[in-house]
Amino acid sequence: MYKKYFIADLVNGLDRLEGSTVRVCGWLHNLRDVGRIKFLVVRDRTGTIQAVFKRGCCGEEEFRRIGKLRLETVLCVEGVLARGRTREGVEVKGERVEILSEPVEPLPLEPATSLEAGLATRLNYRWLDTRNPWVNGIFRFEALVAKAFRDYFRERGFVEIFTSKIVAAGTESGAEVFPVIYFGREAYLAQSPQFYKQMAVIGGFERVFEIGPVFRAEPHHTTRHLTEYHSLDIEMGFIEGPEDVMAEVEGFFRKIKEYAEKDPDARAVLEQHGAGEIRIPRTGIPRLSIRDAYKILEEEYGKHLPWGEDLDSEAERLLGEYASKTFDSDFIFITEYPWNARPFYTMRLEDEPDWTTGFDLLYRGLEVVTGSQREHRYEVLVSNLHDKGLNPESFKFYLDFFKHGAPPHGGAGMGLERIVMQTLRLNNIREARLLPRDPERLLP
Repeated sequence: MYKKYFIADLVNGLDRLEGSTVRVCGWLHNLRDVGRIKFLVVRDRTGTIQAVFKRGCCGEEEFRRIGKLRLETVLCVEGVLARGRTREGVEVKGERVEILSEPVEPLPLEPATSLEAGLATRLNYRWLDTRNPWVNGIFRFEALVAKAFRDYFRERGFVEIFTSKIVAAGTESGAEVFPVIYFGREAYLAQSPQFYKQMAVIGGFERVFEIGPVFRAEPHHTTRHLTEYHSLDIEMGFIEGPEDVMAEVEGFFRKIKEYAEKDPDARAVLEQHGAGEIRIPRTGIPRLSIRDAYKILEEEYGKHLPWGEDLDSEAERLLGEYASKTFDSDFIFITEYPWNARPFYTMRLEDEPDWTTGFDLLYRGLEVVTGSQREHRYEVLVSNLHDKGLNPESFKFYLDFFKHGAPPHGGAGMGLERIVMQTLRLNNIREARLLPRDPERLLP
């Protein structure tokens, strides 16, 4: 048996491999039968290649069978690699076809044209939809973003942790949680690793990061919400203020930009999606306090938000336009969020307790990162809980972390799917989740 190659390796290595007998495995993407010649287009995750079978290449019965193969048949093709008049500039002069698996019924969704179907249909047959190169590229790019996250924060001295997703209490006031029965007791699916990444900092790790699923039982039916998504989380101790956290967040997005520009597959995906370059000013991502944002929204866009309110989706979109126009930036930090819009563990401004160290990062007009300096003083945390109308007894396990010395610290949570959605300019966050969950969808 000959060595199996990815198609991209054959295309890129033609000068070295021309004339060699090669083996390519994948799915039958297209078939053209002109009698004495059969043209098979084989697809794997790296691209497509044409295999040309001429009468006499194999037995007559096998030659006829090749012409009757159904699209999406899983097969391996062996033959001699040669230059060809194809888009890739390469083809295989076929000698043998090994059929591994054939469809047993008509395709409910053809991968080559799956984007013409509605999103609900595509998600119902996700295993066929992701065979489409445009869709497949989304998740290859998502893997690159996760790699950039791990690489950047390891380089910055952060330790990767893995926290429990079954928790005793919700972490964010106001957000809904999924209850689960845990050996006769009520527990919850984690809304974020917030409490435990703080515990890790207090426990001596000082700087930590995690990639993991989080769950939000919020009945949203929008193009930017999911009930389950992957969060990219960081927490860091001994900070001087929230600017330290924002600097690390910005560094991570610069790492994404770096990887996207130097990785050939990522460049191809960005081009395929018409995504354009990722714009981050050399002077840094601009910062704008939410109070200044209120004024800009009112004066430049006629958009009124009550003083102390959170930004809504339209406000985020308009501020994204403002950042693009004013700073030539895809990003803008909105800082000093109001206390009534932030969780109890957010540190408040010393002289202005109605405002906090909380910040969001907007990426092309969508919030993709939320962070802050955390309150590390036990007595202030208890007071904050009372101010939020929460019972400190319900958060005793969390408060206990702070009884034995906690350094000033802060962190951020970033939505992986939202980052990919905005980078590739997708219309719906469900496109960026392999198996999306929303209030209606539980399968596949």
